[in-house]
Amino acid sequence: MNGTCRWFATGVLACAMQAGSAATAVDDSTLSAVGDGSNWPAFGRNYSEQRYSPLTEINTETVARLGVEWVMELPGDRSLVATPLVVDGVIYFTGSFSKTRAVEAKTGKLLWEYDPQAIEHAGDRLRIMWDQNKGPAVWGDKLIISTIDGRLVGLNRHTGEKVWETMTIDPRRAYYITGAPKVFKGKVIIGNGGTEQEAARGYVTAYDADTGEQAWRFWVVPGNPADGFESEAMEMAAKTWTGEWWKHGGGGNTWHGITYDPEFDQVLIGTGNGSPWNQKIR
Repeated sequence: MNGTCRWFATGVLACAMQAGSAATAVDDSTLSAVGDGSNWPAFGRNYSEQRYSPLTEINTETVARLGVEWVMELPGDRSLVATPLVVDGVIYFTGSFSKTRAVEAKTGKLLWEYDPQAIEHAGDRLRIMWDQNKGPAVWGDKLIISTIDGRLVGLNRHTGEKVWETMTIDPRRAYYITGAPKVFKGKVIIGNGGTEQEAARGYVTAYDADTGEQAWRFWVVPGNPADGFESEAMEMAAKTWTGEWWKHGGGGNTWHGITYDPEFDQVLIGTGNGSPWNQKIR
């Protein structure tokens, strides 16, 4: 891709394509590469998750010349904790309740905006929920976002139109999502939270990035032995638990912190607190 990039004083990397440049194919090859710094296509920039940029124009001698190029007012947002993604001169980011925007990096022009209406979908479960979201993921021509009420939504990243939508949790339960999706090998994986509200048993689920169809699910902690175990790993884990832990959910939710290692073809997940919080009960 031929283009130019600039860091703004706010810490956002903005890149603009030159006329006639071909669109970047965001896939395993792109997400594995070190790249030239013209794009920031993933949460940690690439699969390494090191957030390292090879750009050198800004250094100890030039940093003093940084200034504000443009400003976008977002009066309806309270939590802006997402990592903005940049592909082919367009910034993609999520705000409060996963409202998603595509912005022309060079000018600050709003290209499109999508509201997943998480408040309406959450209903009375919204009484105990955050409005924050850690950001989107890009795969091919899709921009994939997660919502606090438990959905994954696949958008056309060029137009903002919804392509698919899937519910990743039991909507009758108090599970929620604040983490960013992770994409790899044509799949998108997402976890959840919920141990603060009820007996939540943690799991992660992978979906087809193009269709939203479920590919597989992995439970982090074992469930009720009377129901059988989903895998040998859960049967083995159950031997390390005591009491009737399944009545309290077990916890271990992967609310964020998912990485993919292309060299070993492995997904690595970070797990949250056990449930209930009182270790003596566990």
